[in-house]
Amino acid sequence: MDNVRMQYLKISENRRFLVKEEGTPFFWLADTAWELFHRLNREEAEYYLTKRAQQKFTVIQAVGLAEFDGLTLGNAYGRVPLLKNSSGQYDPTLPDISAGMTGNDYSYWDHVDYIIDLAASLGLYIAFLPTWGDKFNKAWGKGPVIFNEDNARVYGRWLGQRYKDRPNIVWVLGGDRPLVTSRHFAVINSMAEGLAEGDEGRHIMTFHPTGGFSSSYHVHEEEWLDFNMLQSGHGALNTPNYDMVRKDYDLLPVKPTLDGEPCYEDHPIGFKEANGYFDAADVRKAAYWAVFAGAAGHTYGHHCVWRMCTEPSSYFVMRWQDALMRPGASQMQYLRALIESRPYLERIPDQSLIAENYDGANHLRATRGGDYAFIYSPNGLMIKVNMGIIFGHTVKAYWYDPRNGSTTPIGEYENRGVRSFMPPSGGRGNDWVLILDDASKDYPMPDVDSLK
Repeated sequence: MDNVRMQYLKISENRRFLVKEEGTPFFWLADTAWELFHRLNREEAEYYLTKRAQQKFTVIQAVGLAEFDGLTLGNAYGRVPLLKNSSGQYDPTLPDISAGMTGNDYSYWDHVDYIIDLAASLGLYIAFLPTWGDKFNKAWGKGPVIFNEDNARVYGRWLGQRYKDRPNIVWVLGGDRPLVTSRHFAVINSMAEGLAEGDEGRHIMTFHPTGGFSSSYHVHEEEWLDFNMLQSGHGALNTPNYDMVRKDYDLLPVKPTLDGEPCYEDHPIGFKEANGYFDAADVRKAAYWAVFAGAAGHTYGHHCVWRMCTEPSSYFVMRWQDALMRPGASQMQYLRALIESRPYLERIPDQSLIAENYDGANHLRATRGGDYAFIYSPNGLMIKVNMGIIFGHTVKAYWYDPRNGSTTPIGEYENRGVRSFMPPSGGRGNDWVLILDDASKDYPMPDVDSLK
């Protein structure tokens, strides 16, 4: 593996963004690979991570104790994560790092180590869920429930100690389950405290909530929560995740926020195949809506990648290897390139740029710095702009294509009054970003080749 120097992540001084320990901006562009540790062997993991690194993702979301038979079904090498205690129950205080019964001394956790280090060699961070939520709140899952306040702390401390010297980790508590009882809260808070004790507070933490909620609903004021994560989810088309981001953005104390699970590409809409499937246009819309509303990044997901599907069906429509190259995945890098092309830490959401907006699927979203602005039109409808909000006597205008990352000059205009801009094409899937720059500036055009 290459020796890529990774930096621990932290929160920016203005509390809106993630930055590396030296203070350079970090754009969270994640992929959901929840079953990565559990299902892929070394060669498959290398193929997956290399492909996502080539597509300019920066974070991979994966879980230690997986959802589907994560405790009982061995990984690619036949190893399970936990040993059983004297009562015959899988025990979080007994991680299985022993030599296997058949002489296989490559434990489940050795495999996790390998994948984390491989990710680091490719410049990727791992958003590490210690456990899926059904292990503390079974709800609709398989469970079994194995966590209590005491063993959650022990398990968290063990994980923290094991990975404290690996900078490319972000801890993610929760795991798609709500906190309903006092015991649920106790488990999560105790696990967070254990992680911090074990890794000496080196890694930032967040919480992955159930669909339709943000971590802020449960744990915003907890000191261990460094940034919020929401799940706008898979329930319907055109879910206004920008409203969820805005609510988090307005909270005190100020913390960054991002959509950690929006609609997945090729996921059945509302979990029913008869409704059709979310496509690239849907995942692009969710991404630009959220980031332009003030999110510190965004998570992409494909329905057949998160669970590493090998047997397609009407619910999981392709093999995970084929899903890696779906158009929505390849197009996420253009969002990152756009955001990183302008002054990063000063960017704010600002709907006052929009003179007339639309409802539902056509909703426009705007973000800006002091001397630049981006306005997103999901279906190529006209954008009427209140000029004079960014600096400059005149502005240079461009169209940016979220489908291929190309930039087309429009012209220069006086920076006053209301001006209308008609995108080059319209209709579903014809989304565009209007770029406005102070004409006295010479900003580069977004370029994925410049992304590191």
